[in-house]
Amino acid sequence: MKHAMEVAKAGSLSKASEVLMIAAPNISRSIKELEADLGISIFDRTQKGMILTPKGEEFMNFAKEILGQIEEVEKFYKAGAPKKQKFSISVPRACYISEAFAEFSKSLSKDAAEVFYKETNSQRTINNILNHDYKLGIIRYAENYDKYFKTMLEEKGFQYELVTEFTYSLIMSTDNPLSKKETITFDDLVDYIEIAHADPYVPSMPLSKVVKEELPDNIERRIFIFERASQFDLLSINPETFMWVSPAPKSLLERYNLVQRKCADNKKVYKDVLIYKNGYKLSKLDRQFITELCESKRKYL
Repeated sequence: MKHAMEVAKAGSLSKASEVLMIAAPNISRSIKELEADLGISIFDRTQKGMILTPKGEEFMNFAKEILGQIEEVEKFYKAGAPKKQKFSISVPRACYISEAFAEFSKSLSKDAAEVFYKETNSQRTINNILNHDYKLGIIRYAENYDKYFKTMLEEKGFQYELVTEFTYSLIMSTDNPLSKKETITFDDLVDYIEIAHADPYVPSMPLSKVVKEELPDNIERRIFIFERASQFDLLSINPETFMWVSPAPKSLLERYNLVQRKCADNKKVYKDVLIYKNGYKLSKLDRQFITELCESKRKYL
């Protein structure tokens, strides 16, 4: 195709041969092979030189576009593709983490960037790193499963670092009658609707068992959700609802007209743990996110 293009420009084999520094018979042979492959005559061979046929002119329009694209590809890879900022993390649904991510997003430069932020459960976070090219993850589990998770992470080839430990707080609408109480117990929650994430915390355990172990047994009404933003609408609009959460920033509570309260009966400790594959070298963006994560943790936990 390049040979044919050059012959069309030069108007003769001899002139194209000088430009391409290829023997004229070789150029002639390659053009004949091209014509045979396409089933058309690209040139009329005359005493005055090589002249494009109507089909040849049509072909040259395609050839110009194709060769232009090839040139762009060659430039892209030979000169080196422009550097793209890349960051990916899979996390539990937590206000302090999402705020850290929002602050981290300000650190992106003007260069091209691909950033992936996935909110999900611990099992999927582990799977995302193992099978879907996520580089970082934060998993959450109850303290009594610490040995289970550490053993599993080591078996699967993960590095892990504790981010924080906490007990869940309650959040609810300011119109919820419980918001006026100084001390809330499990019994106080019986007549209310719990908003809960429908994701198991321990990979090998079915949801029914997790619900029984993780949540008080005296709650009769629960709404299970997967998408974090909808929880705030539910809590804000329905004063009968409440939710267990890691501590939330005051700005978010005010935005949705919510309050945060402690429960005297809730003693269970949870852990958020940062994970990544053994041998993975943290990038500049990874370190910037971790810095924002630590800052957010200090403010709210």
